[in-house]
Amino acid sequence: MIHVHRLDGCAPAPLAHYLKALGVLRLVAEQADNEVRGWWKGNRFQLATQLDRKALEAFFLRDYQPTPIFNPWGARSGFYDGRPETNARNSLDKIERSRIPQLDPFRLAIRTVRSVITNNKPSDKEKDRLIQALRLKTRGSSSLWLDAVVALTGTGDDMSLEQPPIFGTGGNEGSGGYPSAYMSAVVEAVISDKWDHAVTSSLFGESTAHSQWKQSMGQFAPAGNTTPWDMLLAFEGACVLRSSVSGRGKTSTVNKKWMSSPFYVAPRGAGYASGSRLDEKFLNKGREYPGRGEQWFPIWEKPARFSEIQQIFSQGRAVARSRHSVKVSDATDGWTMARAVADFGVSRGITEFLRYGYQQRNNQATHFAIPLGRFRVVDTEPVASSCLADLDQWLSSLHRGAHPADDQKIRRVPARLTIAYHRLMDALFSVISDHATHRQWQDVLLCLGEVEAVMRHGSGFSAQPIPRLRPEWVRVCNDETPEFRLAVAFSLQCGRRVEDHVRRHWLPLERKRPQLPLDPERRQHFAVNGTRLDVQPEVVMHGRHGIDDAVALVERRLVEASQRESRHLPLKAAPRAAAAVTDLTGLVSGEVDLDRTLTLARALMALDRRAWAERYTPMESPRTLDWPDDAWLAIRLCALPWPLKTRSGFELDIGTDPAIIRRLVTGDAASAVAIALRRLGAADVRCTVRAGTASPATARLWAAALAFPIAKKTAEQFLYRLDPSKE
Repeated sequence: MIHVHRLDGCAPAPLAHYLKALGVLRLVAEQADNEVRGWWKGNRFQLATQLDRKALEAFFLRDYQPTPIFNPWGARSGFYDGRPETNARNSLDKIERSRIPQLDPFRLAIRTVRSVITNNKPSDKEKDRLIQALRLKTRGSSSLWLDAVVALTGTGDDMSLEQPPIFGTGGNEGSGGYPSAYMSAVVEAVISDKWDHAVTSSLFGESTAHSQWKQSMGQFAPAGNTTPWDMLLAFEGACVLRSSVSGRGKTSTVNKKWMSSPFYVAPRGAGYASGSRLDEKFLNKGREYPGRGEQWFPIWEKPARFSEIQQIFSQGRAVARSRHSVKVSDATDGWTMARAVADFGVSRGITEFLRYGYQQRNNQATHFAIPLGRFRVVDTEPVASSCLADLDQWLSSLHRGAHPADDQKIRRVPARLTIAYHRLMDALFSVISDHATHRQWQDVLLCLGEVEAVMRHGSGFSAQPIPRLRPEWVRVCNDETPEFRLAVAFSLQCGRRVEDHVRRHWLPLERKRPQLPLDPERRQHFAVNGTRLDVQPEVVMHGRHGIDDAVALVERRLVEASQRESRHLPLKAAPRAAAAVTDLTGLVSGEVDLDRTLTLARALMALDRRAWAERYTPMESPRTLDWPDDAWLAIRLCALPWPLKTRSGFELDIGTDPAIIRRLVTGDAASAVAIALRRLGAADVRCTVRAGTASPATARLWAAALAFPIAKKTAEQFLYRLDPSKE
């Protein structure tokens, strides 16, 4: 008969309670019922086993064999003389003198350790050799502990010691040692029987009357209020997180730190409400060092054997490799882990990951395992995943620019750059942790534009502008609003040549950069003069107000056209990316949020225009009977980038008069309309409108609307509306 137990004492937080769930599943599977299954339901762990509640409690009280845990290379191990070793030495002696059968493996492990060590505590240089010798001699469950607490990398003289953070620094936390506390718990819970009643509260969360245990579980349960059984089961679960040492000799020393433990990566202070730059660092005497990192723990909702869960943790060892495909084995930080666990979790029945950061607290004196929230596993669409891949390498460069260098005196980083970076990362986490809406994707674009706005003022520009974005970004961001459609039309337009992109009016870019073999993606780079960004007169958009940027673009293009003795406004639409009549109607009537439109457009300027021309994303333009004001139509026909030849054979070739733009900018719409009508009349266009005017604010809006390109078909429709005889 199968009994299903709800273990209310095993919850996702704190970390000790999650590890207890792993410990219970592991111990029951290895020592009592190899068919046991466990899973998470809500915020509690479920256990399905042949043991009823009474038998389950009896197993832990009478048959449970504790895993031997020791650290003769660290502080307070109990294997050496001296006052600091007193408590650990007393616990060790009691275990050795006991005759309880469950402690036979522990006593055997102690004898093995004593046969390897000498009377003197090893120096820092001798620790690696001691741990290697222990690995060769220890057997059974002792090897689980060694794999969880340390990892040796390299061989011979290149051998070094890695210390996964789950047990502090090699089993120590500050001046205390985890093995010492664990052995004390073994004495209290296994050798003595005064804590038998605490098994019920540890497993099932039922309150029982018992005295407070004085031992601390350190980072596992910072709030305290634990029992010896809580510590035993949590440490047993932590031993599941075995480290990996295979293939590390070929990996750079920069990344070795984040390779040793399952789902363990470098910290990223983003993706959660309290995220900050200091969450990624370890402070010591005014210097910043790399933080201890963060670790992700899976939540699964389907019953699974321990062997299956063990396999998940084995596959989750994070090793830094290539960034071209993001797998769990490729993850190096919190962001790449978020991208990797989506596919990993879906294929293995994992619904969520608990994200814990090993961070400094208590006035920077100690580290605690701080819950950073939950990451919901969703089946990410291939299109969305490929779009995020465009930003991978750039985000790494941006992170380095927004944070001080490791192991350096704390230097000031502009707050606006750090804030913009964290806003961007929060927006990215939001689109990957759920089925993101088009609006959420647009938030990413807004944050990208904010980052570039900081860069163009000289902060963090070493990361270079936003890399080229594939056309699929339009698909994931398209919420079918006039603001977004106009933003796409604005961002993809160019001059006479495809290379004459409007992005150069927003950012100071290098005009001519040779195509290097190391730069196959044709990235654009900032123009630099010494250590500063170059000042270029063509950069006229400043990101303050949308209407000002649009007007400045039109004026600058007219200046450049006059320098080339050209008669037309050089702003041509990309294929199937021209402004629609309906959207222009809303724009000139003041119904479109022009600030949002231009902010989106500044990020969308990174779209790969060549790729768009090859496989452009269809954008359906709404059909409506609304038309812009006829007076503005006359102005628009006087600002075309090419001669217009209609199907009936009529050809309209009117050069753009800068006076029209100047009148509109100063608020004199009547004069601008009069000039446009005269020029159209001279070209044999008999307009139905004879005069027109607008308020000064609307006049500036009319000038800004000229920055949005139209297709030849749209210009032809404008002509027929003003002069039906031409149709």
